[in-house]
Amino acid sequence: MEFSALQIAGLLKGTVQGDPEVKVSSLSKIEEGQPGTMTFLSNPKYAHFLYTTSASIVVVNLDFPITQPVTATMIRVADAYSAFAHLLEIFHQMNTVKKGISAQAFIPETATLGENGYVGEFTTIGDGVKVGKNARIYPQVFIGDNVTIGDDCTFYPGVKIYHNCVIGHHCTFHSGVVIGSDGFGFAPQQGNNYHKIPQVGNVIIEDHVEIGANTTIDRATLGSTIICRGVKLDNLIQVGHNAEIGENTVIAAQAGISGSTKIGKNCMIGGKVGIVGHITIADNVKIGAGSGIEHSITKEGAIMLGAPAIEISKARKNFIHWRNLDEIVKTVYRLEKESKKNHE
Repeated sequence: MEFSALQIAGLLKGTVQGDPEVKVSSLSKIEEGQPGTMTFLSNPKYAHFLYTTSASIVVVNLDFPITQPVTATMIRVADAYSAFAHLLEIFHQMNTVKKGISAQAFIPETATLGENGYVGEFTTIGDGVKVGKNARIYPQVFIGDNVTIGDDCTFYPGVKIYHNCVIGHHCTFHSGVVIGSDGFGFAPQQGNNYHKIPQVGNVIIEDHVEIGANTTIDRATLGSTIICRGVKLDNLIQVGHNAEIGENTVIAAQAGISGSTKIGKNCMIGGKVGIVGHITIADNVKIGAGSGIEHSITKEGAIMLGAPAIEISKARKNFIHWRNLDEIVKTVYRLEKESKKNHE
C-alpha cells in the first residue's frame, strides 16, 4: 500500500517541504534509504545522511537547520522520533492485525469474547474467562479459568495466563510470558525438607503494560502481585510473588525482583539487576545494569550502581580506585619495605 507525503503529514500533523505527492510503500533507516521508502532524522550524529539518502521522504524536527540541498521530501514535525514511532505503530498494525476465531481453538461456552477479536490455532481459553474487544490472541496461548482481560490486548504465541489473573486494557505480552505461576514459597522442615506453601493469590496487571518474551510474574501467596499502569518489562525478567511495580517504571532484561518488594513510579532499572525481597524503592530511582540492591532506597530520584549498590557518585570514585588497585598495592608494599628499613 502506498501513501503520499501529504497523507503522511496529515497523520503526523506535520508540514510538507518538497513534493507533497511523492509516494512511499515501506520504511528504512536513513543511511540505507531507497526510493519509495520513508525514514526519519532525530539524532544530530546522523544529520549528514539527510543530504545523501535516497529515501523519498524524511521526517525531521521543525527546527532542524538545512545547510545543503536535500533531494528527499521532508515532513517537519515537533518531534521526529515520536512521530516516526507513531508511524511504525500504524505500519505494524496494518501488517499484523488478524481477525476471526480459529476452528482449532478451544473456547468453552462459559467464556466471553469481545467483538472484533482474533483467536489463533491451538489456543485454550478456560471457563469463565472474559476478554474485551479487539483482542489479538495468537496460536498456542493458554488462558486459565476466570481470567479477566481488557480491551485491545495482544498475546503472542505461547503466552500462559494462569487462573484468576486480571489484565487491563491495551496490554501486550510477547512469546513465552507466564503470568500467575506459583510464587517461590517453601517452609523449611526438619531434616532439611521443605513444605510447599499454597499460592492462592493472583496477578493484577493494569493498563498499557508491555511485557517482553519469556518474562515471568508469580502469583501472590495471598492478595495480588501488582504491575501498575504503563510499566514496560523487557525479556527474561523474574518478578516474585506479592511484588509491586509502580506506574511507568521500565526494567531491562534479566533483572530479578524478589517477593514482596515494592518499586515506585517512574523508575528505570538496568539489565541483570538483582533486588532482594521485602524492601521498598522510592519513585524516580535509577539503578545501573548489574547492580545488587540489598536494602530499601528511600531517596526519591536516587541513582544507584554496583553490587552491593551505592549512590553513583561514590560508585564512580570506587571504580577509579579499583582500576588503580594494582598500583595502590604496589605502593603500599613499597612503603612497608621502606618503613622496615628505616626502623632497622
